[in-house]
Amino acid sequence: MIDQHAEALEVDLLRHYGVDIYAYHRGEISTRRMLNLIRRLPADSELAKEAHGITPEEASWSRTDHLLAIVADHLAVSNWLFASAHSEDAPERPIPISRPGPEPEPVAASSTADQAAFFAS
Repeated sequence: MIDQHAEALEVDLLRHYGVDIYAYHRGEISTRRMLNLIRRLPADSELAKEAHGITPEEASWSRTDHLLAIVADHLAVSNWLFASAHSEDAPERPIPISRPGPEPEPVAASSTADQAAFFAS
């Protein structure tokens, strides 16, 4: 695996530890220490991203970015449901924020009458 991702490993060792990968080849760092550094690289390391097939676009979104997009989408749907239940002309369903990675499965929409009955109760 290290041979396939040598460039990512080199970047991670410098970024996270300030260690040059060639220090290992020069004998300045033991095999045990190098393996410990590699094993404890953070989840957002370049090596982890490459090993798990995460694209640069997917990597650009943090967990916080995904959570904010989810909150914004749910707020938009909530506002849409409220507006649909309280108006004669149903507004268009909001379009979810585009995210990197696989498309989420669409959620079935309820009818305006179902929405009005839900909010009336």
